[in-house]
Parts: sequence; structure tokens; C-alpha cells
Amino acid sequence: MIQYICIVLTKQLENMEDILKFNTISEYNAINKQETLHPLVSLIHFENAEPKKLRRAYYGFYAIFLKQVKCGDLRYGLKNYDYQEGTLVFLAPGQVIGENKDEYFQPQGYALVFHPDLIHGTSLAKTIHDYSFFSYASNEALHLSEQEKKIILDCFSKIEFEIAHAIDKHSKKLIVSNIELFLNYCMRFYDRQFMTRENTHKGSVEKFEYLLQDYFQSDKPQSIGLPSVGYFAEQLHLSNNYFGDMFKRETGKTVKEYISLKLIDIAKDKIYDKGKSINEIAFELGFKYPQHFTRLFKNETGYTPIEFRMLN
Repeated sequence: MIQYICIVLTKQLENMEDILKFNTISEYNAINKQETLHPLVSLIHFENAEPKKLRRAYYGFYAIFLKQVKCGDLRYGLKNYDYQEGTLVFLAPGQVIGENKDEYFQPQGYALVFHPDLIHGTSLAKTIHDYSFFSYASNEALHLSEQEKKIILDCFSKIEFEIAHAIDKHSKKLIVSNIELFLNYCMRFYDRQFMTRENTHKGSVEKFEYLLQDYFQSDKPQSIGLPSVGYFAEQLHLSNNYFGDMFKRETGKTVKEYISLKLIDIAKDKIYDKGKSINEIAFELGFKYPQHFTRLFKNETGYTPIEFRMLN
């Protein structure tokens, strides 16, 4: 047993050693031959960097990559990022991307990197989690048009100007404000991408509706429990946030709202069957506790399940 634990720990240490770790902005600047002008934020010009060996990397800060050429040096999980020339990829602190290979590549494009400490006490700190694309997955990068790319480069130029400026009492506010402006443009461009990929997204919505119907017709509610956003996102090979944002734009409802409506619709049919108790119906739908079912049903319909049965 002790020998087995030692082997597991050794493998874990080997895996950790295989990952490049960037905890500070200066560490990332150094490997990319970039001067550190501000300890908490940097705009990297990759053409200044030397060719690199493909490696997995951990980022302890926010990182946004603007890729200027099509290549495969970024991986998240088991898939390459779906990007081409003029594509933005977003990473939140704590993410590990990349893959270890013997081949070398020449980085191209830009990276905007900023540490969470930069935004503490600012309005961006309160809204940073609203930019859900920081947790989008491998096939969900932002593809820019030429006009959009010009706007992004203009935002980068303003941020870079402030980074290069001598730090004064205005620096933090101006840098963070320009980062926030950049992120808001990205939100707009993602809305455009959702629209231009409408056929793909409609296919995902239709498949979700089929999967949801199949879920309730199977024994999954009893074996797995209530259907979750994560379950269907995984079935559709999408991240939770991307699936949720795409579905809301297509239908006007959140995935949770849609699941609840479907669940109540099925529950109404079951309540008509007087041969089943309310407790039995609750368990069939995936509720661990019948009172939770009763509460949800009343919130959605204005009646408890028993009252609804008596009315009908």
C-alpha cells in the first residue's frame, strides 16, 4: 500500500514538473523577452519572443491571446483551441493549457495579461465574473472580423500607452478602465458571433431539447437526480457558460428556467394520475426531498401539487 502511494505521489510530482508555472506578470514577461513596465499588467508582443518548445502552462492571472496566425500551440483539456488568424482566447487565473511536445513554434500576435490584484477595489472587480467567456472551452474562441480586430488593437494601444506611462495616481484607473472597455467590446463581438453561427447554435438547442425529453423518459432522474446544466453542456461538448449564454440568446430563457418549465410540464401530466402519490411523482422526477418538489411547483404554478390535482 505504501509503495502504491509513493508511486502515485511520484507521478503527480512528475506531472507538476511538466507544467510551466507563471504566477507573476514579470515571470511571463521574462520568458517572452518583454520588459516589465508594470508589476500587475503587461501587453506582450510575441514577435519579440524566441521560438518555444510546446509545453503545458499554468497561468496565475488573467490572459487574453490575440493570435495572428493559425497554429496549434494552445490546448485546453484534450482539444486544440478553435482559432484562426485574428482570434481571441481568454483564460482566467488558475487555468492550465497547452501540451508537451518536442516541436518548436514561433509565437505570433499579442497577449494582454493582468493580475487579479490590479482590479481589486475597482468596478471591474465587481463585474469580472460577468465576462463568462473567461471560462469558455476549447472550441469557443472569439473569431474577429477585420474591423473588430482594428478596434481590439486600438484598445491594446491605449492600454500599452498607459503601461508605458510613468505610474501616477491616475494609472490604475485608466488602465483598468481601458481593460473594461476592451472586455465590453468582446461581449459585443461574442453577441455577433452567436448570431453569425445561428444555424450551429439552433442545432445545439434542438439537440438539447431532445436530450432533455430523453432524460425524463429514462431512469436518469432516479439514478442521477434532477437534470443539470453541466450534464447537458457535457453532452453537447460545450462549456457550461458558453452553453448558457448561447441558449439565453437563442431562446430568451436560461437553461435552468427551461429545465424547470419542462419539469413542471411533465409533473402536471403525472399529477393527473391519481394512482401515484405526490411523493412518488417527486422521486420519479429526480427530487431527493418531496418538499422541494412542492415548493418549486407552487412557485411556478401558484398551487401545490395536491391543490393542482384537486382543481383538475
